[in-house]
Amino acid sequence: MGKNLLKNPSGEDQLTFWEMTMNGGSQWKVEDMPGNCSYNFPMDGVNTYFVTSFELCLKKQEIDLLQEGYSSEQLDAQPAVIVEDWYCGRMDCGCTYEMTACLLDENKEVIQEFKPQPVTLDPDCDDCSWKQVSHTFSDYGPGMRFITFEHGGQDTKYWDGWYGVRVTASSVTVDV
Repeated sequence: MGKNLLKNPSGEDQLTFWEMTMNGGSQWKVEDMPGNCSYNFPMDGVNTYFVTSFELCLKKQEIDLLQEGYSSEQLDAQPAVIVEDWYCGRMDCGCTYEMTACLLDENKEVIQEFKPQPVTLDPDCDDCSWKQVSHTFSDYGPGMRFITFEHGGQDTKYWDGWYGVRVTASSVTVDV
């Protein structure tokens, strides 16, 4: 599998490299593991996570695949594109999580999109531990030149502060 094309996937460099597309409530924040989520992360090497607030928080990266060193020929061969993300909630406040990943052509028009239904975590009836979402793009046709990855959410009780979904260890890889 290829290298992770997302920069700063877990918040080691605070919010560097991320475009805040929605920054509501108390805005995005980075916390150290395990922090207020109360769950250790299931893989070694992940020590921080991003946390959302009481109004919608979304952040995004756009990856220029030619700038990353891929050739048009490699990309037109339709290599598998794997997107992964991890999210969890707190044990004292519900939250919502959403993510969208898009393959784009040279004009930044969508070729294929992955946008699962938003997830609501309720600590009264859900296990709010770390969960992974993963998707593999394939058979999308030639022309992919960019990938966008966006994720985030908010808390469900509108509490001031950072009670929303936690996200970390996001990745986008191209299997060439």
